[in-house]
Amino acid sequence: MRSYLIILCALIASNLLGQQIRKLSLNEAVETAIKNAVEIQNLKLDEEIQLAQNNEIKATALPQISADGQLTYYTNVPQIPFPASDFSIYQVLEREGVRDNNGNAINTGNASFGIQAVSFIAPLNYQYGVGVQQLLFQPDVFVALKARQTVLDFASGNTEIAVEKVKEAVQKAYYSVLVAQNQQLVLNATRQRLEKLSFEMSQMYKNGFVEKLDMDKLSVTLNNTKTAQNQINNGIAINLAVLKNALGISQKDSIVLTDLLDVNALQADIIKLDQEINYDNRSEFRLLGTAKRLQELEIKRFKMSYFPTVAAFYQFQRSGQRNDIYDVNGSGSWFAFNTGLVGLSIKQPIYDGGQKKYKIKQAKLKLQKVDNNIIQLSRFIDLENNIAKNSLMNAALNLEVQKRNMELAESVFTSTTKKYQSGLGSSFEVIQTDTEVQRALGSYFQALYDAYVAKVNYLKSIGKL
Repeated sequence: MRSYLIILCALIASNLLGQQIRKLSLNEAVETAIKNAVEIQNLKLDEEIQLAQNNEIKATALPQISADGQLTYYTNVPQIPFPASDFSIYQVLEREGVRDNNGNAINTGNASFGIQAVSFIAPLNYQYGVGVQQLLFQPDVFVALKARQTVLDFASGNTEIAVEKVKEAVQKAYYSVLVAQNQQLVLNATRQRLEKLSFEMSQMYKNGFVEKLDMDKLSVTLNNTKTAQNQINNGIAINLAVLKNALGISQKDSIVLTDLLDVNALQADIIKLDQEINYDNRSEFRLLGTAKRLQELEIKRFKMSYFPTVAAFYQFQRSGQRNDIYDVNGSGSWFAFNTGLVGLSIKQPIYDGGQKKYKIKQAKLKLQKVDNNIIQLSRFIDLENNIAKNSLMNAALNLEVQKRNMELAESVFTSTTKKYQSGLGSSFEVIQTDTEVQRALGSYFQALYDAYVAKVNYLKSIGKL
C-alpha cells in the first residue's frame, strides 16, 4: 500500500513539474535506449549516406546527357592574311585580245599579286547542342557496382555493434536499479523491525527488565541501518541517473521499473546458458568478415584498372552566323547549319610507372592484416567466453550459497526473537542475529547483481545478447 502511495505522489509531483513518468520493462528500456541513442542515430544516418553514395555510383553507369549554348558578338572580327590577285581577270582579257591605249596586247604578265586581310567569321554567332555519353565499361565503376551491398553491410555492421553496446549498458544499469530497489525494501522492513524492537525494549527498560547497555547497542544497530538506508537511497539515485543516460532521456523524467526479480527464473536461465560458440553470432566477427570482402574487392578494382575504359557518345550542334553583307539561298543575313557526330572512345592505360602494381601489393597486405585481426578476434572471443562461462558458474554458486546464508540468518533471527520474547534469550543475541541478517542480505543482493551481470556478459560472449 505504501509503495502505491509513493508512486502516486511521484506521478502528481511529476505532472506538476512537467516531467514525464516512464514505466519500463527491461525490453522496453532496451528499445527506448536504441531509439534515443545518438551514436546509433548517427550510424543509421551513415547507412543512408552510404545508400545515397551507392546510388551515385549507379548513376555514373547510366546515360549522361548535357546541353550547352553560346552567343557571341565580335566587336572586332578576327582576320587572317589571305593571298589576293587579279590574275583571272587578265586571263579573260588576254583570251579576248583586249589591248591597252597604246595598242599593246594585255596578257597575264600584267597581273598583280598581293596579300589582304580576310575574315571568315561573322560578327554575331550562336551555337547550341546536346550531347549523350554512355559508359560501356570502366573498371572502378564496375567493381564499385559489385561492392554496393557489401559496403552497406559494413555500415549496418557498425550499427549492430553499437546496438549491442547499448543493450549491454542498459541491462546492467536496469538490474543495478532493480536490485538496489529490492534491497531498499528489505532495509525499510529491517528498520521497521528494529524500531518496533526499540519501542519494546524501551518499555522493558522502564520496567527494569533491560539494561541501558542493551538499549545503546540497539540504538547503534538502528543508526547503522538508517545510514545504510541513506547509502542505498543515494545509490539508487545514482543508478537511476546512469540508466536515464543510457536510455537517452531527460534526467528530470521519472522511471518506474516494471520487471520483478525472480531468482528461481535467473538460476534456471543460467543452467540453460551453456552453449557452443558460433563466431558468426558476434557482430564484431561479422563486421570483420565484411571488411575482408571489401578488401578483396579493392584488390580486384586495382587489378581491373589495367583494362581500358570504353564509352559511346553522340553530339548534335546547331550553329549560326549573322553578317549583313551576304545572303545564302535567300536566308537573309543569317547563315545556320547542323553538325552531328557519333563515336566510341577507348582509353587504355599503358604504363604508369608501377603505381597499380604497388597499389595491388598494398591492398594484399591490408587483406593479410584483416585476416590477422579475424584470428585475433577469434582468440579474444574464446577468452571472453571462457571467462564469462566461469564467472557465470561462480556467480550461480555464490548466489545459491548467499541465498542459503540469508535464509539461515533469517531463520536464526526468527528463533532468537521468539526466545527473547519468551524471556529465554537476551537482547544482545537479537541485535547480533539482526546484524548477521543485514550482512547476509547485503551479500545476497551483491551476489544477485553479480549473477545478472554475469548472465549479460555470457550472453554477449556467445552473441545472444
